[in-house]
Amino acid sequence: MHPRIFIDGEAGTTGLQIRARLAERADIELVSLPEERRKDTQARADMLNTADLAILCLPDAAAREAVGLIENPDVRVVDASTAHRTAPDWAYGLPEMDAGQPVRIAAAKRVANPGCYPTGAILLIRPLIEAGLLPADFPVTVNAISGYSGGGKSLIARFEETGGNQDKADPFYVYGLDLEHKHVNEMRVHSLLERRPLFVPSVGRFRQGMIVQVPLQLWALPGSPKPQDIHAALADSYSGQRFVSVAPQSDSLSELAPDSLNGSNDLRLHVFGNESQEQALLAAVLDNLGKGASGAAVQNMNLMLGLEAQAGLSDRRAA
Repeated sequence: MHPRIFIDGEAGTTGLQIRARLAERADIELVSLPEERRKDTQARADMLNTADLAILCLPDAAAREAVGLIENPDVRVVDASTAHRTAPDWAYGLPEMDAGQPVRIAAAKRVANPGCYPTGAILLIRPLIEAGLLPADFPVTVNAISGYSGGGKSLIARFEETGGNQDKADPFYVYGLDLEHKHVNEMRVHSLLERRPLFVPSVGRFRQGMIVQVPLQLWALPGSPKPQDIHAALADSYSGQRFVSVAPQSDSLSELAPDSLNGSNDLRLHVFGNESQEQALLAAVLDNLGKGASGAAVQNMNLMLGLEAQAGLSDRRAA
């Protein structure tokens, strides 16, 4: 028998993406509720308790409620909401975070899918702290821009339902100006930072894709590391990874596009440096709906169920 997978919240942006990735797979049984019963608590509880693995694509409160409906101790959960990302009894679903994380995810009953912004930030920051290049108490800044699909149906409508006149849509905006974005603590905890990073998110008038940036004044770091030291630490950390890669430092890019990895589960890290000015800019490019959401959920599901690691996922590995 193939494992039964239930997506609670399959009509949302992330749920639809996950369903599309799983629909043609022969190694699982994808189960679903009829549309008219998707908000029926008893129907959801029955489905949650008869699944081998449930993927929650719900707002935080609804995700907590869904977990509370599960009485069957054998049911495993991947939660795509923010609700459990720093909970000590949940595994954090970022397999590339350190060498032991895939094993932790594979053994876990409860896995919290990472946020899209923290996925890029953590993979840039954590290896530098572990390598001793970046102090854990350093005042880190994270700047990011995402396609509007990351905001779900309401933001998609804001950008797309303009009567065909795209000039009415916002070209770009910065948000989270109270500096209390819900991803900040997740970044701090899993990056191993002692203090909250200063996080500045923004949205552009493009549907999908993301760039997460961490600027560094190298002269302010202990030992004044060079850009190549930063690059070497990242390259060493992700050597051999399937979905996370580090661009060669010799890349002569003059610009970076947020949509270059759309449709894949890849994440690409870049180190841009000016050695004479002792400055570096670190950047992560990913599909906010891929490695930043649905792709990550499928990757975690595969690990938890012992399935082929790349099943249901695509990559676009750069040369």
